[in-house]
Amino acid sequence: MTTTITRLNLDAINDMDRDAFVAAVGPTFENAHWIAQAAWSRRPFASIDALHAAMLDVVREAPEERRLAFLCGHPELAGREAQAGTMTAESVGEQRSAGLDSLTRAEMDEMQRLNRVYRERHGFPFIIAVRRNTKQQIFEALRRRGDADTDAEFRAALEQIGFITRGRIDALVDA
Repeated sequence: MTTTITRLNLDAINDMDRDAFVAAVGPTFENAHWIAQAAWSRRPFASIDALHAAMLDVVREAPEERRLAFLCGHPELAGREAQAGTMTAESVGEQRSAGLDSLTRAEMDEMQRLNRVYRERHGFPFIIAVRRNTKQQIFEALRRRGDADTDAEFRAALEQIGFITRGRIDALVDA
């Protein structure tokens, strides 16, 4: 079964009421429709850059606890959400693009171990823009970033979310 994505234009997004806006662009930020709800009031957006910046600003301006909860709402790479089929369609496609849906048993074991070590150290899942990386690069980054300072990782995770969400918005909205 092939899913067809309906692309929107910026004028249509700027004309949407809050509910339509949240339904249309909310999924670009993983299970966090509160971001789109807050960004809606910042319309009209002069460009896709402005739309994305407004949504990122909502995240940046949120209290630290809410940003942490937002990070925790992201699925682990090849984790239990992937295995249970409960990830968002966007995450499924992204993880598939890097081959994370077809790991060998040894790779799966290593991914699960690295995910667990990372989460135990930092308190949130490892987040990386998988479409910008190969499977090997993802494993290398997970090993390296697992030992990083948690504050630095918090910033790195938010930066990666910026890359992920920009790709999702670009796929959804025509310039």
